[in-house]
Amino acid sequence: MLRLMRQARSIRDLTGWVRFTDDRPPAMFTFFFWSSVALIALTYVSALSSVERVQSEWPLFGVLVYVACGALVVAAILWPLLPWRPGAPAARKAVSVAFLVMTLSIMPAGGVPTLLMAGLAVGNALVALGLRGAVGYAALSGVTGFVVGVLNPGRNLVEAIIDGTLMVLLCVVLLMVVVAMFESSRQAQETHGLLADLEKAHAELERYAARSRELAVAEERGRIARDMHDSVGHYLTVINVGLQNALRYRDVRPGAAWEEVSQAQALTLEALNDTRRWVRALKPLRMDGLTGPDALRALAESFGSGDTGVAFTVTGDWPKVDESRELVCYRVVQEGLTNAVRHSGARHIEVTLDCTAERVEVRVSDDGAGAEPGATANGFGLSGLRERLRGVGGELDVSAGSGRGFTLRATVPV
Repeated sequence: MLRLMRQARSIRDLTGWVRFTDDRPPAMFTFFFWSSVALIALTYVSALSSVERVQSEWPLFGVLVYVACGALVVAAILWPLLPWRPGAPAARKAVSVAFLVMTLSIMPAGGVPTLLMAGLAVGNALVALGLRGAVGYAALSGVTGFVVGVLNPGRNLVEAIIDGTLMVLLCVVLLMVVVAMFESSRQAQETHGLLADLEKAHAELERYAARSRELAVAEERGRIARDMHDSVGHYLTVINVGLQNALRYRDVRPGAAWEEVSQAQALTLEALNDTRRWVRALKPLRMDGLTGPDALRALAESFGSGDTGVAFTVTGDWPKVDESRELVCYRVVQEGLTNAVRHSGARHIEVTLDCTAERVEVRVSDDGAGAEPGATANGFGLSGLRERLRGVGGELDVSAGSGRGFTLRATVPV
């Protein structure tokens, strides 16, 4: 998405030459205008040097040249004041009308520069006065071209009509170009707004993702704190009571005192094993560079002990699973093994992965004491697993009964 936004910015920089922004003309218009002014000025300098010779054949030539010179100066003064957005106030529209009159007065100079000037005038008429104004200016341009051709003794009536018609056609073509530029400018502004909204949404999404990670970490820490309090805290409380009893019995009942010490020692070993299981449960998914079934196998094997055997089997080929869904599979195995070791008293635990191209089914079952009806609905760990699976479109199924073992089955779609 960031690459797309960078590409859009580069395109936006190129379109700046043909875009209407902030009541200003496109940069291309400004460049063409001042280039036309310079070229027309050079044409007039050449015309003024030969005005006496041409006047002998065309008496109005000198008048037209001087009028055009003055119109060129006025047009240059009015250019920075022109409105370039619809709905301009009346005063600004009056400036636009004056500019159009000046460009018509420049037409006797002839040549490509005057055509460019006429095209700029059509564009301004379209933006400031609307389509009717632009069409009216195109018609006036054609009439002006015809009149100048009629007044020029070097051209006949047919040529004058051709000059006027060509002027109208040119204005129409330029009008269509300006319409396309104006529409392109409008779309570019909309795109700019959408990109700004996209960047804002991207920033909001990053902040939301960071906040979600913080909440997930806090929730996981809260769960771990409660479970450790229930397990390790319980062991330490019983050990403390046993050692207090041993202190009381040490003189009057030495045998009972040593029995309390032995029980405290056994409970200490159990608490140590429980703590080690918590450390394994907190180990990251990509432990020792392992991923997929290898990481899950390593997790399952780490829960095995002399009293409890853990078997791990894989059916099918592991599909292409993103990291978030792989983490869900990891948490399912972790939760199933932790519950089996801590609560069920199972002698054998089986972890099975059933893989297809569409989904991964994770199954953790044991031969332990099972659970009472309703106990699985309120467990904090299972509730958290259900939330994780809902987040990836998966499902969790729990099969348990008193004395019939415990089975945890999760389906994670690819």
